[in-house]
Amino acid sequence: MNINDYQAGQYEDRYEYKAFVPELICHEWIVSDSELIELLGRADRALGELNAFSQLIPDIDFFIRMHVAKEATQSSRIEGTQTNIEDAFKDADDLRPEERDDWSEVQNYIQAINSAITSLETLPLSSRLLRETHAKLMQGVRGEHKQPGEFRVSQNWIGVSLKNAVFVPPHHDRVPDLMSDLEKFLHTEKHFIHPLLRIAIAHYQFETIHPFLDGNGRLGRLMISLYLASEGLLHKPALYLSDYFERNKTTYVDRLMAVRQGNHMRDWLIFFLYGVEETARASAGVFRAVIDLKQRIERDVLPRFSARRQDNAHVLMRQLYARPVIDVKWVTNILDTSTNTASTLIGDLVNYGVLVEITGQRRNRLFVFNDYLNLFR
Repeated sequence: MNINDYQAGQYEDRYEYKAFVPELICHEWIVSDSELIELLGRADRALGELNAFSQLIPDIDFFIRMHVAKEATQSSRIEGTQTNIEDAFKDADDLRPEERDDWSEVQNYIQAINSAITSLETLPLSSRLLRETHAKLMQGVRGEHKQPGEFRVSQNWIGVSLKNAVFVPPHHDRVPDLMSDLEKFLHTEKHFIHPLLRIAIAHYQFETIHPFLDGNGRLGRLMISLYLASEGLLHKPALYLSDYFERNKTTYVDRLMAVRQGNHMRDWLIFFLYGVEETARASAGVFRAVIDLKQRIERDVLPRFSARRQDNAHVLMRQLYARPVIDVKWVTNILDTSTNTASTLIGDLVNYGVLVEITGQRRNRLFVFNDYLNLFR
């Protein structure tokens, strides 16, 4: 099928409402559109450059944690949470009670991403992996009673009510077959389609099926990163599109709806590929900036510590790239040292402009590696 001839599906009469049934996607896809092909090449090159760059950086897993935290906060923000990347590194006790529900959802997202990436070492990207990831995503947060880890067995919708919904996904009895088709599409070798187009189509299809009662948006966006990692397009999971989708939220939602309502798959693919190119180049730029910051601190700050304290200073700085919000207790544990030693070391890093105290308190103070965090904000 030529992408320009794509038909999204049809509405099915149910009791007092109509549900949208998408067409199956596991078939041949032909791309003959010159603009789409040119944009696909640009996105592919940007992704390749990011992949090459990520393999050159020492301690890359430390910096990946920051990308994961940013993805978790931005993807959750699309769903209405208010947690920012700085809050993601705080403990629950450091937050106001009204902030903790949002924080818990972000923490679940971080754990779900990390667990899913680990699971890819032994499992393919599949319905099973998506269900397991969904269970972790919804554990102990709003929506925890909506069948976490299980495909829905009742009708859901997007909007204020079923009768006045913006969109009604397919009836739940169609979900198993549609998800089976989606899984086959992700892995079939019978029909060739470029991996970036494959995951763009799969993301649209997943959001249209809406296979879970809650958490579909977050899991569908996470599926993009998992696919890129599982297919080896990225050596490390360093590309997350939720920031692009959040900054272009209205267009993101409109493009998905335009496919369902007017068969405009081409427009969705163009929007998606622009996002891949922009995000890949931005991520590579962040890595460059991190290296520059790291070199500046190693050149201008660390030599100022006495020989006796050099080891602790180097260990702490290395850990700050994975956890840029700290307190004295955490540093004491990380360095296996006394509270006084940890407090003095933090005080020196504040004086040298590396850390900033953000609570204004005398006790239970928090310190932020601000220049580093700003690269991801």
